[in-house]
Amino acid sequence: MAKSATKLPLQERVPLRRTAWKLADLAVLSLLLALLARRAALLLAAPGTGVNAAAPSSCTWCWLAALVCEAWFTVVWLINVNAKWNPVRFDTHPERLAERTDVELPAVDMFVTTADPKLEPPIVTVNTVLSLLALDYPTAGKKLACYVSDDGCSPVTCFALREAAEFAKLWVPFCKKHGVSVRAPFVYFSSGAPERGDGEFQRDWTAMKNEYEKLASRIENADEESLLRRGDGEFAEFVGAERRDHPTIIKVLWDNGKGKAGDGDGIPGLIYISREKSPRHHHHFKAGAMNVLTRVSAVLTNAPIMLNVDCDMFANNAQVALHAMCLLLGFDDEVHSGFVQAPQKFYGALKDDPFGNQLEVIYEKLGFGIAGLQGMFYGGTGCFHRRKVIYGVPPESTTDVQPTRMRGSPSYKELQKMFGSSTEFIESARSIISGEMFATAPAVDLSSRVEEAKQVSNCSYEAGTNWGQEVGWVYGSMTEDILTGQRVHAAGWRSALLNPNPPAFLGAAPTGGPASLTQYKRWATGLLEIILSRNNPILLSISKHLEFRQCLGYLVIDVWPLRAPLELCYALLGPYCLLSNQSFLPKASEPGFIIALALFLIYNAYNFLEYKECRLSARAWWNNLRMQRIVSSSAWLLAFLTVVLKTLGLSETVFEVTRKDADGDAAGADEDPGRFTFDASPVFVPPTALTILNLVAIAVGVWRAVVAGAGGGAGVGEFVCCGWLVLCFWPFVRGLVGGKGSYGIPWSVKIKAGLLVAAFVHFSIRN
Repeated sequence: MAKSATKLPLQERVPLRRTAWKLADLAVLSLLLALLARRAALLLAAPGTGVNAAAPSSCTWCWLAALVCEAWFTVVWLINVNAKWNPVRFDTHPERLAERTDVELPAVDMFVTTADPKLEPPIVTVNTVLSLLALDYPTAGKKLACYVSDDGCSPVTCFALREAAEFAKLWVPFCKKHGVSVRAPFVYFSSGAPERGDGEFQRDWTAMKNEYEKLASRIENADEESLLRRGDGEFAEFVGAERRDHPTIIKVLWDNGKGKAGDGDGIPGLIYISREKSPRHHHHFKAGAMNVLTRVSAVLTNAPIMLNVDCDMFANNAQVALHAMCLLLGFDDEVHSGFVQAPQKFYGALKDDPFGNQLEVIYEKLGFGIAGLQGMFYGGTGCFHRRKVIYGVPPESTTDVQPTRMRGSPSYKELQKMFGSSTEFIESARSIISGEMFATAPAVDLSSRVEEAKQVSNCSYEAGTNWGQEVGWVYGSMTEDILTGQRVHAAGWRSALLNPNPPAFLGAAPTGGPASLTQYKRWATGLLEIILSRNNPILLSISKHLEFRQCLGYLVIDVWPLRAPLELCYALLGPYCLLSNQSFLPKASEPGFIIALALFLIYNAYNFLEYKECRLSARAWWNNLRMQRIVSSSAWLLAFLTVVLKTLGLSETVFEVTRKDADGDAAGADEDPGRFTFDASPVFVPPTALTILNLVAIAVGVWRAVVAGAGGGAGVGEFVCCGWLVLCFWPFVRGLVGGKGSYGIPWSVKIKAGLLVAAFVHFSIRN
């Protein structure tokens, strides 16, 4: 008898075989251990008299430093192997949702965050919002609502969203009538006129394209001063408001409950929020904005599921919410889907990933591997959350590690202590905690609740509550996504990886050197803040429900900034030995040389084959390999120093917004958008210094070996190390000798780097 349609699973967890890769993992690990064992044996053989009698020119402290660094590289390899060991994928079947009589779809509140109208143009935000408003979802107008958080407090952004709400009355019906696949207008219309011969469709397409061009023109030509001077007072609340000092501004731009039949009846609600800011209160960056969105949406619509996306991350798959529901509703125990995370993928990405920030291999190799443990990390965008999980409610299957007041039916006083003083919010939280998953909020005029929504978005609302600790997005790190995901996993929840075809969401990857390194520096700063806090994954593994292998999985990325000083140390050993005519690697005539050579070749071959298996080019592999060296010596290193200075009370971390562009090409009129660009930022000083140092070291080494005839110290290994780094830093070589404009390294950076190189050369020659 055929299996009943009502019994067909909504999702399937499919283990992925990687037997050959596991053997390669062990081969690299064996070579690392062999290298460590030989180096340790030689150091112990003749302490205090050089490394060994056969190599009197070897540098003992260099070998000690190399041993420490190589031990660290072995640890990093082990935690990476752990993360990749048991990959899985989740296949989702949204077509089965309609066949399941036992499944009711919950409401979803969709959050979009933006922070700077110049770096994140309103037209980018508008396209993301329109793609969300047009999602395929049963009774979408009643079950979906979109909230936009504007931390820039920009009247232009508010104006753009108001215009978008009007355009949505045309766009959403057009998309659903004609089955439009990609529902961000700028992407849909950028592909040119469709080839379909349907006369009605052609007329609708042309009319819609014209309307979108008018919309884009109005938004791009909007001027803040002219908006504030308008006599209708629509933007009166923005008058006198400063970005970091203003009261809460909330505007219900579209309330579906007030729509007439045929007048946008199927369009989700759209609400604009600019939370209160005050110099007297810390606003906690994006985490603070997300917590305000959570509270405001609870007062207005209170959907049990929340989706959050960045302003540039449009919905690329119109059925993404249905795919997510297959995971949220498709497990026998909801503990397996505390949140559902889609990988970050990018549109308009530059060929061969010249800046190494498209993260394709990281998501396919590490992401699928982590998904096989306690679950995929929360990535900050493209994530569906259970509201009760964000509220700190633990899964029923865990022991009482979390506060017992969050179990069962907590009292009003307990809820007030956790969530704050708002009666409206407490009542909404009580319904969520009690498990009313499919309760639909009564149809009310959203505007009538704006004042209550403003109360829960005040700067002082969180004082004395658990917001930012046990409740909501967690404070204390610039990577609030990783920190919040760790808290959820530590409570005992698991997560699922959402990877439909076509991809769920597409965003804009930063281009150019400054934007790319700024993003990596911000991430690394937040990760080191986590490592140095009580939210360290090792502590969470010991004291809570974070599984040990998941803890190691988090460490794969948490240790990014810690890698910087050790990788810098290892990178300096080669130049030092060439300058001082010493060695830290085995000579070509020694048995240990074979181990080092095999490790170098096999590791790079392993890495190269990963890229080929992910359907990427050799050029993409090389670009990512060199960018890892560049990022480690620049963004990660400065993040490490920033957090050290903050820990010592000498500095404060600053959140830096990455530029977003509607066309995915920040280079604009630049002739070569894939070429590395520079500015006077300190982030470029260390790699520039390393580039100059390695060129000087190679020149000195060659002169000593060929002209002066003073060989016998440094060997071929040191030359290979320096030459390899010069190849990795080739964009900096070009920036030093042939770059003009933004393609050239500024003189201020060259001078600072030159002084560092001079000091290092002087130290090396003296020793």
